Amino acid sequence: MGESALLAQLSEEVQLGHVKEAANLTQQCLDEGMDAQIVLNGGLLNALDELSIRFRNSEIFIAELLQATKAFNVGLSMIKDLLIVGDTQITGKVVIATVEGDLHDIGKNIVKNMLECVGLEVKDLGADVSTIQLIEAVERYQPDIVALSAFLTTTMEKQREIIEALKQIGLRDKVKVIIGGAPITLGFCRSVGADGYAADAAGAVTLVRRIMASD
Repeated sequence: MGESALLAQLSEEVQLGHVKEAANLTQQCLDEGMDAQIVLNGGLLNALDELSIRFRNSEIFIAELLQATKAFNVGLSMIKDLLIVGDTQITGKVVIATVEGDLHDIGKNIVKNMLECVGLEVKDLGADVSTIQLIEAVERYQPDIVALSAFLTTTMEKQREIIEALKQIGLRDKVKVIIGGAPITLGFCRSVGADGYAADAAGAVTLVRRIMASD
């Protein structure tokens, strides 16, 4: 089987949530000498891109997305150590959380894993995190970046609330804030004064890389 076909099959098995098959194909990719970054981009992240489109189009539901995420995480765990090398590595600290009132953490967990893959120290506060908890974490861990996820339209304003709270206590100019989640757009990002927005995990890594390079 050629490289392209193998990656396409890996992507398909992840989308179907077939954990064992995804693990076997990831190992096969590595056994055939494929670079870990290619496995990530061409197989695992390709699956996430397709899943995002299908979820937005209501072609799959949360349960299916959660199962697919398990398959993705198994594959990612197998190549993670191979990714934290050379030019892929970024130095810095990130605090990540899903905002208060929102229990969805699938996307946030994937972003966390991806950021750790490129060498960042990530403090995951979990889901349903209050503004006060977030502020306390910023004061305690002194991160370079705060990453906020909101999956619901009813909770996305919490991202604005957190940014305003950081301003009020004099921490806003000491940390970059990036936001994401299903209802978040670039326009909303600008309206709340965030430093950046990413539509998916790969975009979050690119955004963080750009922010850290500019400091």
